[in-house]
Amino acid sequence: MVSGITVTALIVLGLGVVTFIKVKPLLEVPPVPQMEDTWWGPGQPGKSVDTSIRPFKINVPDEVLRDLERRLASTLPFQPPLEGAKQHYGMNTDLLKNITEFWKTKYNWREREALLNQFPQFKVNVQGLNIHYIHVKPKPTKGMRVLPLLLLHGWPGSVLEFYDMIPLLTTPQKGRDFVFEVIVPSLPGYGFSDAAVKPGLGTLQIAVVMDNLMERIGINRYYVQGGDWGSVIVLIMSVLHPDRVIGVHSNFCVATTLVPNIKLFFYSFFPSWIVDKEHEDLVFPLSNLYANTLMESGYLHLQSTKPDSIGVALRESPVGLAAYILEKFTTWTNPSWKDLEDGGLNKKFTIPKLLDNIMIYWVTRSITTSMRIYSETFNKATTAINIEGIPITIPSGCARFRHDLVYTPETILRDRHLNMVHLKDYDAGHFAAFEVPDILAKDVFDFVETVEKLNRSEK
Repeated sequence: MVSGITVTALIVLGLGVVTFIKVKPLLEVPPVPQMEDTWWGPGQPGKSVDTSIRPFKINVPDEVLRDLERRLASTLPFQPPLEGAKQHYGMNTDLLKNITEFWKTKYNWREREALLNQFPQFKVNVQGLNIHYIHVKPKPTKGMRVLPLLLLHGWPGSVLEFYDMIPLLTTPQKGRDFVFEVIVPSLPGYGFSDAAVKPGLGTLQIAVVMDNLMERIGINRYYVQGGDWGSVIVLIMSVLHPDRVIGVHSNFCVATTLVPNIKLFFYSFFPSWIVDKEHEDLVFPLSNLYANTLMESGYLHLQSTKPDSIGVALRESPVGLAAYILEKFTTWTNPSWKDLEDGGLNKKFTIPKLLDNIMIYWVTRSITTSMRIYSETFNKATTAINIEGIPITIPSGCARFRHDLVYTPETILRDRHLNMVHLKDYDAGHFAAFEVPDILAKDVFDFVETVEKLNRSEK
């Protein structure tokens, strides 16, 4: 006769075996996926496709601006905010009313358009998509090495984020023997780049498009830097093309696979083991971390599941679009700004620049297509590939910003970044290129200088 203890032991053993079978693949390093050059444009690829590089200037039709003016003028009275709510219920409508009034009476798109056209811009067809990009080369400087650098933005940003950073990167710095040639594309479906007409264009596939863009431009070896979605894409590029990407730099350094999350949970009980006192409050106690994630990730679930539904509303209302986007520039720059009447928007940004970013989404009607990156990435097909489980072997660097959405301890980052040669902390938020361009530009220079010295020493 089998005793109750034996039955319990057998059940526990069986559950352990099942758990091991299920978890084991998540602990193994997956193979590097073989990605195809999928055609994302309409129809099928043909010999008649124009793959030449074409100069581009932003020139929004007058009728688009007249339509915007009409919509702004017909905005209904705002729902009054709750007393003392500030930014805790989303964007405060008293603040939104002030910004809308500025938009209607003081903002001049044609003047802003001229500023947006200050850098050389181009379009080129890559895998069926006309990709828009900025390409700035430094002025000839004797004795200077010119290193190609690809900069990638995320959501709800745009190439505008890098406008103050581009001159810093393309200008020789005292004591350095190199300067950058900068390429800044609009991601597919963002701004002036075409959106895919077929399902499936997620971060993995965009990484392929971006590498093919660099090849089309004529650049075979280059550095990459990104924030937000851009950071995800540049890390994928470094996995897929370690022979072409010299080094990868990110200002949104995260680790999302099983083992890092288990470690984060374990270390939440012993924070001093992995972070210093100054940074314990950024990740611990664990309840604060997940509470903040829950508070700030509602948009993520919506855009990962129903981007086209919310896209309808945001394409119809410029003020609704502004509220949806500007809220992120408050809470993602500094969560404490929720306690400010003005959302802190004038502390690190200017209203005209924030409206420039919104206008890029509005005049190109690209808010829906920009949000699809969430649904095309957070799905079973992408999860099955587990690209995040593949270590980064090329030199990598990270600029961590104190008020970013996530603060990942160094020991967890090094689980994936096997050759991390640079890591620094700064007091800023999620939109680093837009918020503190001088700090981020210097950090990129420092990282690349380290990589270049290491490469020379190995020769």
